[in-house]
Formats: sequence, C-alpha cells, structure tokens
Amino acid sequence: MPCSWCGDRILRNGARGPSARYCSTRCRVAAHRDRKRLPAELVAEDRWVRRDGKRPITPSGNPASSTDSATWSPLAAADAPGARGDGLGFVLNGDGIACIDIDHCVRPDGSLEPWATRLVRRVPKTWIEVSPSGTGLHVWGIATVGTGRHVKLPGGGQVEVYDRSRYITVTRRPFGRCPRVLADLAEVVDELLASPVSLRCGRKTA
Repeated sequence: MPCSWCGDRILRNGARGPSARYCSTRCRVAAHRDRKRLPAELVAEDRWVRRDGKRPITPSGNPASSTDSATWSPLAAADAPGARGDGLGFVLNGDGIACIDIDHCVRPDGSLEPWATRLVRRVPKTWIEVSPSGTGLHVWGIATVGTGRHVKLPGGGQVEVYDRSRYITVTRRPFGRCPRVLADLAEVVDELLASPVSLRCGRKTA
C-alpha cells in the first residue's frame, strides 16, 4: 500500500499495522498539518455547502441546492465550528471548474485498478481527492463539460464528468502528494466525452 502523503510503499513492520496510511511519523505529521489546505481556486468561491449523507444542506441545516446560489456559502461559514452535517461540498456552476468522478477504483491496499491507473496517468498534475467511501477519486480541474456525462472505460471502469448543476463532496484527503492547484483537464475531458460509450447523467451527487 502506498503512503497517503509521499506515495512510497508502506512496509508492514514495526508498530504500523495493516490499516496504516503513512510510511513514517514524518509523513503522518506533515499530512495532518496540511489537511486544512485546499486549492485557492476553490477557496476563493462562495459556492460551499454542507452535506447530510448525500443531501446538500446549509451550515445551519436547511436544505441547499446545486442550482440555487442563495443556499451557498463561503468556505469559512461552511467549515465553521458548529456547522451542521457531516462534511463539505463544492457547487459546480459552469464557470470552468470541473470534476471527474472515478467510481470504485481504489483497492483495499490503496492502489488503483489498472483502468483507473491508465486514466490518472493521462491527467496533468492537479488536485485529486479520495471520495468519502474511500473507494473512489475526485479529479478536480478546469474544463467545459455541459450536461454531465457517464462514461464506460475499457477494462470495466466507469467515470462521471461534471462542470455544472452538481455539488461534489470535498474530503481534504489527497490521493498521494498531488498539488493543490486545478490544472487544465480539457484534453482528457474531451477524450472522455468523445467516447462511444458516453451517456448523459441524471441527477446525482458525487
């Protein structure tokens, strides 16, 4: 299993058990010091919600909507002590910020399924988070999608691509030591949208 901070392999010896996420105390401390940081492109936008399970809510606990800006908040409000819900979400509104939602791709040992490895290797260095379930990835970047798409990949994998009318859960769990910037994903997204097995998505929260 790779270290969640530096990406090196975790050796199963000493005090570190099978559930260890870091290869050393140094990596564990660095990761915990860094866990509050997010890409500036996301922090700057007042498009944050809380989530109650998969349902978006305001920090006060009222229903929120991915299409009603009156229910969105700055990050400081959504992340404040006492905010309701069990985590953060960021709303995509078509301004260029996009997300590739890769389902069921992270194995129990932290490695990726081969089809997901091929996709991630094609992505420029960008912010990638592990999903709340721990089995998926959210690849953040800049691209134009239009209507959300569900794409089946060779090898049995599938992804969903969004840039509007959705909120995406934010976990602050980086996949490896990825940069906290949003890279240009246009080339990768265009290839996914051109896939012969690309279907329009119904309403769904990632």
